Amino acid sequence: MPTLRIIIASTRPGRVGLPVANWFEPIARAHGGFDVEVTDLAELGLPFLDEPNHPRLRRYTQAHTRAWSATVEASDAFVFVMPEYNFGMNAPLKNALDYLHSEWGHKPVGFVAYGGVAAGTRAVQMTKLVMSGLNLVPLFEAVYIPFVRNMIDDEGALQANEVMEKAAVAMLDELVRVEAALRPLRTAPTS
Repeated sequence: MPTLRIIIASTRPGRVGLPVANWFEPIARAHGGFDVEVTDLAELGLPFLDEPNHPRLRRYTQAHTRAWSATVEASDAFVFVMPEYNFGMNAPLKNALDYLHSEWGHKPVGFVAYGGVAAGTRAVQMTKLVMSGLNLVPLFEAVYIPFVRNMIDDEGALQANEVMEKAAVAMLDELVRVEAALRPLRTAPTS
């Protein structure tokens, strides 16, 4: 079964990325289309890009880069649980993307984005531009959560609505289809 890696992009204290990911993860597991793994960028703790060589060369000098490379390489699809900061993606997500190159290639990506009135849509659009340089394939289907702070209860859990739940399943369905379609590109011999 292919592996879906859920990446929690926010690293700041008080983030709502954890409750959002804690809501989405069981939906992804119950869906049954993937083995599901979670990576929290706060726990991963990648420093600001500290590799002397271009990631395309894969001549990594740092143990944390080699470990991140192996994690991404072993993943067949991704869902980024991501905030919107100042109309764009947050710096830890951009940094995590920039560390690697070919490991991302020909893999689909879905988004569970959150924020205020725009629900993370502007950050997703910015992220899609960066992904084109990595041969990632972003999906149209996504989960957008507006005014996310209003949806966190007193225990710190996200109280999702039916629209969000249907969007999550639709995105997972599409991730299954697109991952299968892209798999031959990842397994084809390179010259």
